[in-house]
Amino acid sequence: MTRLRGTDAETVRRAIEAGDPLPGTSGFAGFLSRGASHPALDGRLVRDVLGRQPVFGTPDDWGFAPADVDGDPDPVPAGHVRDADGTDRRVWSLPEPPAATDDAAAVDGLRDALDDSLAGLGGDGLAVAFSGGVDSALVAAGAPTAPCYVVGFPDSHDVAAAREAAAAMGRDLRVVELNHADLERTVPEVVAATGRTNAMDVCIALPLYLVAERAAADGFDRLAVGQGADELFGGYAKVVDPADDDRVDASTVRGATREVIRSLPDQLERDALTLRAAGVEPVTPLLADAVVGAALPLPDHLLASEGERKVALRRAARDRLPESVVTADKKAVQYGSLVSRELDRLARQAGFKRRMDDHLGQYIRSLC
Repeated sequence: MTRLRGTDAETVRRAIEAGDPLPGTSGFAGFLSRGASHPALDGRLVRDVLGRQPVFGTPDDWGFAPADVDGDPDPVPAGHVRDADGTDRRVWSLPEPPAATDDAAAVDGLRDALDDSLAGLGGDGLAVAFSGGVDSALVAAGAPTAPCYVVGFPDSHDVAAAREAAAAMGRDLRVVELNHADLERTVPEVVAATGRTNAMDVCIALPLYLVAERAAADGFDRLAVGQGADELFGGYAKVVDPADDDRVDASTVRGATREVIRSLPDQLERDALTLRAAGVEPVTPLLADAVVGAALPLPDHLLASEGERKVALRRAARDRLPESVVTADKKAVQYGSLVSRELDRLARQAGFKRRMDDHLGQYIRSLC
């Protein structure tokens, strides 16, 4: 069994000893084998600072998926090691650099980091999850021979946007058109993989599972995704004017973005479990350490404003993508694919009306 995902043991040991949260990986987790060379470090479970790879259990009984999704899955928290007695100790925290004062240098640094991360893509067995937005288009640009897959109901925003973007980029696009039977069949599989029955998690995981399932059926074993860009680069509406938005506690764009970044470990656990259950290994180039390091110093106005979100990311993308793709509007996958709308429709048809408490969650649990 693979003991570490994402990097090698020596890199992890050096990162622990140096307290380095971004040691040049794209995330890692697993078991540090016992040995005489590092008795103070070995025989423990580890998970990187952003939780890009999940790991569960204890050093004596662990796995990359929870042993019992119906109970407490017991993930190792991001940035921690779990000792033999089950104690979790934080060893890494996300850096808190001051805001950059040179806009051009900040964008150039981000562009360089993206170039390095995207240069590692490609090769046999890779497909790209593609919605037509700047995030997935950047990923696709780094893998010019990989086919792009979009998932959604026939009249969905994502299918239309992906067709337009793929045509502008000259890319092969494969459309995974959904119907109600796909959702009913897949809900139990997603719940079994993730252990989650809340409506938001399931509605996000469903399109990921379905696009990954199709890519796997076509012979691909890796799926490159644009996860992390909205969190790192100011992609959410709630960070634009945080002082007047009760969905965040911070009063600045940078502070609100930092809050959103802290939600990544829980999201990435869900997404990794979903994609692996569908038969592919997730590839997340926009979450590479160098890209994270370039994102953290971005000042408010390079993150989001009233008229534009992901400002620095779009500027850095302009030498790689057509302008129509750089500026394209993007919806969250559960809405852009219409999965959330159509699952709600199925719930109401099954008698789970909106006036009921958690009607969609009740419907999800009824399918399992």
